[in-house]
Amino acid sequence: MRRLLPLVAAALLVAGCGSAVTENRLRLGYLGNLTHVTPIIGVANGFFAKALGSTPLSTQVFNAGPAEMTALLGGQLDAAYVGPSSALNGYVRSHGQALKIVAGATVGGAELVVRPTISSVDDLRGKTVATPQLGNTQDVALRYWLNQHGLHATTDDGGGDVSIRPQDNATTLDQFRAGKIDGAWLPEPWASRLVVSAQAKMLVDERDLWPDGRFASADLVVSTTFLRGHPDIVRRLIDGELAADDWISANAAKARSTVNTELRQITGATLTDAEITRAWGEQEVAADPLAATVGVQADHAVTVGLMSATDLRGFVDVGQLNEELVARGRPGVDDAGLGAKQ
Repeated sequence: MRRLLPLVAAALLVAGCGSAVTENRLRLGYLGNLTHVTPIIGVANGFFAKALGSTPLSTQVFNAGPAEMTALLGGQLDAAYVGPSSALNGYVRSHGQALKIVAGATVGGAELVVRPTISSVDDLRGKTVATPQLGNTQDVALRYWLNQHGLHATTDDGGGDVSIRPQDNATTLDQFRAGKIDGAWLPEPWASRLVVSAQAKMLVDERDLWPDGRFASADLVVSTTFLRGHPDIVRRLIDGELAADDWISANAAKARSTVNTELRQITGATLTDAEITRAWGEQEVAADPLAATVGVQADHAVTVGLMSATDLRGFVDVGQLNEELVARGRPGVDDAGLGAKQ
């Protein structure tokens, strides 16, 4: 059974991010969320193992992206599926040296869900709202949305107009049921679990905040050191992702069943048919990292004080992804100006 790692302190040293790659293996991280359906299926159904061939694959499952990025910066992971805001934070913390986005994974799949008595953003004043972890993709989205509506939330003590409580997703479900929090901005399947099984209602579908309803909720990032040392392994990992995505798209019912089984092993909880059906319809798999939306998410993180302004040129490298897509007769994707510096 893959284990769900506890959150680790962001103070871990990042010295490991520059260490030399000496082993022919791949250490992959991802989250125990439905928005990480690609790695969950890729591991469970053997798509990654088949693509990687003789290269051993080990996996670690995390609750939220910032902890996952701490592990990558500390040299404990070679690659990770993670939300863009967490990837951006890792990139900035390493002064643009430690990692690159090499592919997408999931589009959509995040909502602000609240108590039925809350009908507008103004009703959130004085309320407590949870997110998966300080600085993760949903945490940034909530803080920016509140900011745009004239509400402030502090990052240190849960103060401000709205108290934001970063915590484990399972804890959020329990506390919502117990009446200790008033809502949460969550990835799937947690948003749907609160709606279906805890009588929450959706206040914001994050897709409604983006042009064409499309934004990256999970991308594939790789350690720069690993990418330079083992570009062949990275390309094979991308090949495994594309195979997993094709299978997911062609076998939705089987994919839902497989993911439900895997999430039960990871989190100890089984989703009801209603929960996973609702959650499944809130997102889609996509190899395109939607680099343009990643740049916008960076602007959002800067606005709410969770990231310093940084030159993001070099953050995205879709060269290998585009080679794999073209080989399959598909169009390549755009890096939105976030590719290698000229």
